[in-house]
Amino acid sequence: MKHRSTRRELLRHAALGATAGLVGPLAFQTRLSAQQQAERSPNERWRIGCIGMRYQGSVITREAEAFGDVVAISDVDRNVREQARASFGSTPKIYEDYRDMLSKERLDVVLIATPDHWHTKMLIDAVRAGCDVYCEKPLTLTIDEGHSIIRAVEESGAVVQVGTWQRSDFRFRQAAELVRAGRIGKLRRVTCVTDKNPTGGPFESRPVPEHFNWNLWQGQTPDVPFIPERAHYTFRWWYEYSGGKMTDWGAHHLDIAQWAITGDDETGPVEISGQAKLPGIEHGYNVASDFEATYTFANGVVLEAVDHPVDHCPGYGIMFEGETGKLFVSRSTITGQLEIPLAERPFPVDEYSLYRGDLDLPERMGKIDAIKNHMANFYACTHSRQRPVSSVRGQHRTVSTCHLGNISMRLGRKLQWDPQTERFVNDAEADGWLKREQRAGFEIA
Repeated sequence: MKHRSTRRELLRHAALGATAGLVGPLAFQTRLSAQQQAERSPNERWRIGCIGMRYQGSVITREAEAFGDVVAISDVDRNVREQARASFGSTPKIYEDYRDMLSKERLDVVLIATPDHWHTKMLIDAVRAGCDVYCEKPLTLTIDEGHSIIRAVEESGAVVQVGTWQRSDFRFRQAAELVRAGRIGKLRRVTCVTDKNPTGGPFESRPVPEHFNWNLWQGQTPDVPFIPERAHYTFRWWYEYSGGKMTDWGAHHLDIAQWAITGDDETGPVEISGQAKLPGIEHGYNVASDFEATYTFANGVVLEAVDHPVDHCPGYGIMFEGETGKLFVSRSTITGQLEIPLAERPFPVDEYSLYRGDLDLPERMGKIDAIKNHMANFYACTHSRQRPVSSVRGQHRTVSTCHLGNISMRLGRKLQWDPQTERFVNDAEADGWLKREQRAGFEIA
C-alpha cells in the first residue's frame, strides 16, 4: 500500500529513540492527509499484524485473509504463536512482545484479540504506529480508558472497527432499526438475557510454564502468582482482567439494545441499579455469581440485563417491548408481535438505517458469516476512511453501560450518571471506580 508504507516510514523515523526498550507509549501522532487517503486503491491488500492468537484471534485472522496477507503474529504464549504461524500459508514472523512487532514491521492493519485488560494500550500503540485496527470486544477495561482511545484514534486519523459483530448480523441490525422506526410503537422496556458467570476456586498457584510470559500477560494489572485459571479463556471470570458476562456478552446484547434505544448518539443511561452475589473466594473467580442490572435512560426507556431466564423473554437474547408490539432477537431467531407480521413487512432501508456508510453486504446471519460482513465493512472503511459500523465512540458508550452495571453491583447501591460529563452525580466514591491503577511499565498514555 503506497500511502500507508510511506506514512509508516515517516512515523518510524520520527519515533527513533522514543521506543528504545519498548516500555513507554509509541510516539506516533500523525494522521492521514486527504491526498494520502485518496491514493489508496480499492484493490490493494493489507499487510496484517495479529496480536493474541488463541481461538477468537484465529477466527478474525482467517476472515481478514480475504483482504490481506498475515505478515506478523504476536502472542505471549510460545506454543500459541508457533501453532498460529504454522496455520497461515504466508509464514508470518512471530513475536513475543507486540511492541517489537509494531516497531519492526511495516503493517497496514493490526488485529487485536487479547484479554480485555490489554485492548486499550495495544489499540493506542497500533494507531500511533500508523495502523488501522480491528479490536475485539469489549473495547475497554474501564470507562476512562475509552476517553484515551477516542483521543488517540482522532489524533491519528485511524479507522478502528470493534469486534461487536452482532451489528453485522442481519437479524440484530434489522431488529434495532425496526425499533428505531417505531414499528412496535414507543419503546418502553428492553431485556437482555444471558447465562450465569462460572464459579470456581480457590485455585492453586503453580510455576510459570517456560513457554508463557506471565509478566507480559499481566500487563497493567497487579503482579500476582501464576494461577492457570487466571489466563487464557478463563481470564473472563476475574475482575482484574475483565467484567464477566456483563462485559463479555453485554458488549454484544447491551450494544444492540442501546443501539435501538439511542441510535449511535453519544449518550447513555442516567440511573443504574445493580444487584449481585459476589463469591468472595480467595484465589477464585471473583465476578458476580448472580446478577441483574436495571438502567433508566433520559427518554424513559428501561433496560434490564439479567443472567437468568425471565417470564417476558423467551430465551437468551434481547426483548424489545413497545406500546403496540414486541420484538425478540437472538443468535438463532427474530420474531415479533407487530400489527403487520414480520415476514410480510417491507423494510425500506433509507427510512430507518442506523448506519449511513458502505454496508452493501449480504444479509448474513450467524457468528462466522456476520464476522465476514464485519470484516468487509472494516476493509471498505480503511479505503473510504468512513466511520465503521462499530466505531470506537459508539462502542465506548456500549461498554461504559456494561461497566456502570458492574460498578453498581460491586458498590451495592443505585447510582446516578451524567452521560454528558461521563461522571457520577455528586458521588466521589463511585467516580473512583472509573479508572484503575496501572502497573509501572504498562501505563496507558
